[in-house]
Amino acid sequence: MTTTRPPRTPRAERDPARPEAAVPRQKPSAVVAVQHIFGAESSNYFLLLGTTLFLVAFGLVMVLSSSAVTAYIATGDSFSQFLKQGFYALIGIPLMLVASRIPPSFWKKWAWAAIGLGIALQLLVFTPLGWGTGGNQNWIKIGAFTAQPSETVKLALVVWLAWVITTKQHLFHDWKHIALPIAPVAGLAIGLVLLGNDLGTAAIMLAIVIGALFYSGVRLRVIGVAITMIALIGFAFASLSNSRTARVHAWLSGCSDPSQMVDSCWQSVHGWWAMASGGVLGSGLGESRAKWKWLPAADNDFIFAIIGDELGLIGAIVVLALFVVLAIGFVRVIRSSHDPFARLVTSGVMIWIIGQAFVNIAVVLGLLPVLGVPLPLISAGGSALITSLLAMGVVLSFARHRPESRDETTVALSSPSLSRRSPR
Repeated sequence: MTTTRPPRTPRAERDPARPEAAVPRQKPSAVVAVQHIFGAESSNYFLLLGTTLFLVAFGLVMVLSSSAVTAYIATGDSFSQFLKQGFYALIGIPLMLVASRIPPSFWKKWAWAAIGLGIALQLLVFTPLGWGTGGNQNWIKIGAFTAQPSETVKLALVVWLAWVITTKQHLFHDWKHIALPIAPVAGLAIGLVLLGNDLGTAAIMLAIVIGALFYSGVRLRVIGVAITMIALIGFAFASLSNSRTARVHAWLSGCSDPSQMVDSCWQSVHGWWAMASGGVLGSGLGESRAKWKWLPAADNDFIFAIIGDELGLIGAIVVLALFVVLAIGFVRVIRSSHDPFARLVTSGVMIWIIGQAFVNIAVVLGLLPVLGVPLPLISAGGSALITSLLAMGVVLSFARHRPESRDETTVALSSPSLSRRSPR
């Protein structure tokens, strides 16, 4: 004889003393808010976000170590530069997270306004608000507040170029549509930076423009002509400055002339000595001797030399590996997106961040003459850090979504591809 068990009743019905068991437990509002901020549909989002946050945290540690001596001499507080950099990070990281929530249509809508605002801010450098140091007139100063408008121009240029190229891509068989309006607008933005004697920032901006044209499928001969003209202009501009000419000659000679040691080669040679003294394992965090006012810009342009000194070859390789991981994240976002605008903006930010890191490290190692560009996300500097984090937020806004299905992207894939280049 078989017996049939009665259906199982819910716990709330069996135990009237615990009616709350029938109600699902709700998460605290703080947990829900954090999940909403970091919620994403793509692993690329977490790869870029995690690497960026790690680089910023690592940079704060190295800024504290490299600036402690000079900060104490200047202000009597070894933590003053570190606290200032931490304040900039507290501004930049929320801006990055907010930007990651903004839809791509927002960046397209405000592309022209962004480049206009960037150029207007750069013009302030040549007003009484302008402020210069080290021969560069590339800052504005209001009281104790200083900012570098050229960093804003970089981001505006990336977004604006992507919008113009995706709008006019079907007309790129005619070189006139390439030159207008890209040449006058980009030329004005870069020219204003050059007038402030900031050759390093101008070189990064030129790389962004050339890279955007390359990724958009412009014919290589047109890009070659543009690079030739830019090289001639750059050579002429460098020749107008005795300081730049001396730095280039010192770099070409390998700083072998003893008379250059106290002038053109001081920073480079002390950077090499700092790197060499670190060895494989480093002298230890906080133990660098070069930061005792021997190495200029130890917390900024030459912070990689302090990394090599205190953390050794292993620390330097870790930094290089982090930028490689960041580049992989950029490439993954480019490959997973079918929006030409998103792909071009991501390409521009990649050229900016990875290219500038390459230039900075190459300068410290002596592979390039001293150009005066910071190491992105690591070097001290509020304008560079905040703008770089905002640029990462723009890329994260594209990385939030999964690639569309094949049926949904048929139209998008049939449009001119960024990797398709005209054979003519």
